[in-house]
Amino acid sequence: MLKSKTFLKKTRAGGVMKIVREHYLRDDIGCGAPGCAACGSAHEGPVLEPQPLDPASSLCPQPHYLLPDTNVLLHQIVSVWRPGTWASVASSLRPPGSLETYVEQKQGENSNDRNDRAIRVAAKWYNEHLKKMSAENQLQVIFITNDKKNKEKAVEEGIPAFTCEEYVKSLTANPELIDRLACLSEEGNEIESGKIIFLEHLPLSKLQQGIKSGTYLQGTFRASRENYLEATVWVHGDAEENKEIILQGLKNLNRAIHEDIVAVELLPKNQWVAPSSVVLHDEGQNEDDVEKEEERERILKTVVNEKMLKPTGRVVGIIKRNWRPYCGMLSKSDIKESRRHLFTPADKRIPRIRIETRQASTLEGQRIIVAIDGWPRNSRYPNGHFVKNLGEVGDKETETEVLLLEHDVPHQPFSQAVLSFLPKMPWSITEKDMKNREDLRHLCVCSVDPPGCTDIDDALHCRELENGNLEVGVHIADVSHFIRPGNALDQESARRGTTVYLCEKRIDMVPELLSSNLCSLRCNVDRLAFSCIWEMNHNAEILKTRFTKSAINSKASLTYAEAQMRIDSASMNDDITVSLRGLNKLAKILKKRRIEKGALTLSSPEVRFHMDSETHDPIDLQTKELRETNSMVEEFMLLANISVAKKIHEEFSEHALLRKHPAPPPSNYEILVKAAKSKNLEIKTDTAKSLADSLDRADCPSFPYLNTLLRILATRCMMQAVYFCSGMDNDFHHYGLASPIYTHFTSPIRRYADIIVHRLLAVAIGADCTYPELTDKHKLADLCKNLNFRHKMAQYAQRASVAFHTQLFFKSKGIVSEEAYILFVRKNAIVVLIPKYGLEGTVFFEEKDKPQPRLTYDDEIPSLKIEDTVFHIFDKVKVKIMLDSTNLQHQKIRMSLVEPQIPGISIPTDTSNMDIKEPESKKKKLEK
Repeated sequence: MLKSKTFLKKTRAGGVMKIVREHYLRDDIGCGAPGCAACGSAHEGPVLEPQPLDPASSLCPQPHYLLPDTNVLLHQIVSVWRPGTWASVASSLRPPGSLETYVEQKQGENSNDRNDRAIRVAAKWYNEHLKKMSAENQLQVIFITNDKKNKEKAVEEGIPAFTCEEYVKSLTANPELIDRLACLSEEGNEIESGKIIFLEHLPLSKLQQGIKSGTYLQGTFRASRENYLEATVWVHGDAEENKEIILQGLKNLNRAIHEDIVAVELLPKNQWVAPSSVVLHDEGQNEDDVEKEEERERILKTVVNEKMLKPTGRVVGIIKRNWRPYCGMLSKSDIKESRRHLFTPADKRIPRIRIETRQASTLEGQRIIVAIDGWPRNSRYPNGHFVKNLGEVGDKETETEVLLLEHDVPHQPFSQAVLSFLPKMPWSITEKDMKNREDLRHLCVCSVDPPGCTDIDDALHCRELENGNLEVGVHIADVSHFIRPGNALDQESARRGTTVYLCEKRIDMVPELLSSNLCSLRCNVDRLAFSCIWEMNHNAEILKTRFTKSAINSKASLTYAEAQMRIDSASMNDDITVSLRGLNKLAKILKKRRIEKGALTLSSPEVRFHMDSETHDPIDLQTKELRETNSMVEEFMLLANISVAKKIHEEFSEHALLRKHPAPPPSNYEILVKAAKSKNLEIKTDTAKSLADSLDRADCPSFPYLNTLLRILATRCMMQAVYFCSGMDNDFHHYGLASPIYTHFTSPIRRYADIIVHRLLAVAIGADCTYPELTDKHKLADLCKNLNFRHKMAQYAQRASVAFHTQLFFKSKGIVSEEAYILFVRKNAIVVLIPKYGLEGTVFFEEKDKPQPRLTYDDEIPSLKIEDTVFHIFDKVKVKIMLDSTNLQHQKIRMSLVEPQIPGISIPTDTSNMDIKEPESKKKKLEK
């Protein structure tokens, strides 16, 4: 049956357009309930759960399905409707294209009321329809809604209807589910007799008017990791001035949470402040002890030079909440039998959350997930509810799960739908595969990678041509041959965006059959590749460039150390070694030329763990050693990426996926310039070239490590490199590489951006066909946004994994004393780097229940005077390192000053008698 509706619409040009909306209604769609004789074979696609709910419910004793309304589904899906808990949700009963349940919008009826009526119609139809089933199979559909009017109408219409709370409380077999109910409103959960702390948030309509008129600014709220009373708002839009606004103090933060989109009001200039130099963590005081908070806020105010002041504002309203479920730990209330407790998130940028639970004793010492429901004006902390228990604190699997969830890393096993698009085994190169592909299996190709690498993306070759020039090839795994546009495998790879490398495991972007086998360029097996081949002279100048899909057979899979040994060996002169020597010689010329153009050579301390083969605990920790061969591979990967970027931009000026690295604003360099000045060195930052040159000149024979420290600090001044679509941006420049254009082509096994670049290049050389999304710049821009987010989260997850394994290492090692260098000075602490372990940490000089030392902070130099000793950036100190387990939630590496000796501050060299407290929960277990 066809229903149609015709109406006229005026176009922008002033014309009239006739629009016809057609609804095709079917009468042959089954109900989906198993065993329904009335529908018989009309079932199409997925049916309802074969086992309807039959819980011990005091309200609904017979087997039933649940039909939640839209709001219940949105608010409770994270918490209560979890697979395997209790819900068999009939969320799409009877599709809208069905004759009996089609609901047309009435005149004057809003879309929300129409939606509610449609769900009631479906529930009523089902209950009438299911009465036809036999007595032993009798089923019922229960309507769940928290909307009072919707529930009343349902009851009037004879539909069994309950609120979510009523239904959950009726489940006598699952009392713990009550903890998982989301709070319905902020007002309904205000602290009893609590005084108003925060200003009311303005309604969205007023915020939009204010943003339009320029009274308010819209931006992303970013909480500080170091100071819970400070945040910044990154203003959206093109205006360069006031791009970043500082917020200080609880009332100005006004209940915004990290990553919320907020509206801010700029304060008058006489109220502007400078970013605080204090390290301040929320110590979990009484949840509503605001007086103490105001005391702490006074510490933030520092007398500073006027030029240090930054635009300062306050949050006046929330445009979009970006809440997610948070991992962390329960801080059990000291009040006996209390059901109200504080939850401490693992992410220090998220405030504590007040939850009600009857399971506090069970959940203590566990990692749990909590969701936020709202934040009343009279509560120091937001309200939330318990969602899930992840496992015991400190357990490796639990902590890995936490860091993956916290950094939003998709890590579920690949679904059958995704795996169904993998090639069938055994696999081999066919005649069809060789179409539009060169056979390069005769070339002496080899790969050079870190030890234990199984996802080998790239291989190289170098040989002399008859004309005396050199042929150099970079061969990259042809992942796009196996992952075709738009299928489930492609969609999942795009969603994941990148492979995430943790200390003990790898979260693959593509299934293992591809990442470690069919796409991995392992030695002595035929593999499909995408090759970038140059003809060069002996001075590494490119004479010709060509790109081709290829088939290769790698002759060796070497580690960096093995490749270096071959290059250095006087006795080895086989084809592989000769090829490596040629590559190494050219790479040195290429690197020298790059640096002359202004490319930066920066530094960051990378660590490598040596694991116990049985327990997999770290038994040694050292900084990674870089060899010439690391640089050799890097140079040719950079060259291939630049060559491919030029080619795809030539062919697709509006649709090329490129990568840029913005130049940092001058203010970013302030700390670097001041730090160098304190050591009588000058760092120029007007261009990348002047920065690179001044870093090269910054040499101190009596302090050889100084140059490395300067480069580490320079790395901290940099902006994040990002993917972008060429048709949506004008600035292509890559600041760090001093290249006018750049992309990612060389790692398609572990980066989805490279797969898109492969597809663009394949179309450009006629080796593959295009598809609509590939040349849609808006869709490419959206894809780039996701890739940038996934790349950033992967980096943070990797750092968190290193931090956790470092804790494990020092837990077994005990207390050690090591030399360190100061990287930053703060108002009440110094941040130090320990070169031996590549480890960074903070030494605090103010501790609770101890006499407070005289501290004088000078932001200009910068320096910190403690009693009579002055500390500058890059000063050498000696510190004690130990694992502090007093706070189970945030176990951390604690550092204390040993040298220079400051009475009452420095600790003695002999720490055998030091009292390191056990965590409270551990004490309780021992007492039991």
